[in-house]
Amino acid sequence: MAEHLLIRELRARGADDRIVVRSAGIAAYARDGALVSLDTRMVLRSEGIAVHDELTSTDLKRHPELLENADLVLAMTAAQAGDLRARFTEVRIPRLETFKSFAGESGDIADPVEQGHEAFTSCCEEIKRLVPMVVNRILNGDQ
Repeated sequence: MAEHLLIRELRARGADDRIVVRSAGIAAYARDGALVSLDTRMVLRSEGIAVHDELTSTDLKRHPELLENADLVLAMTAAQAGDLRARFTEVRIPRLETFKSFAGESGDIADPVEQGHEAFTSCCEEIKRLVPMVVNRILNGDQ
């Protein structure tokens, strides 16, 4: 959800051609080519973000080059950030923060997986609220 909400905000500000946003999973269940959950697709569609039914995920464990090529990595939780540091000791990880800390707040954005549509909607609302602050910092070069 964060990837698509960030892209929409960057597009609205005319910056989507300068900044590339990629999402990748780190959880044990993350799999390359896995279909993105129906709840995620439904919530994004309710936000006016068109996503096709064949939208798939990327497993970061299989693509460490995404970290090497990034300028900024935003994890949803402090535990994910710690897992990234522990797993990818041989990879130069650029600036790594949680989404909320980069937006100037504390805490995590909990994974709504297997918690139903309401949890996905709530998660989306939280991300959507933080996206303008995240994009402001990115566009101001405060990375």
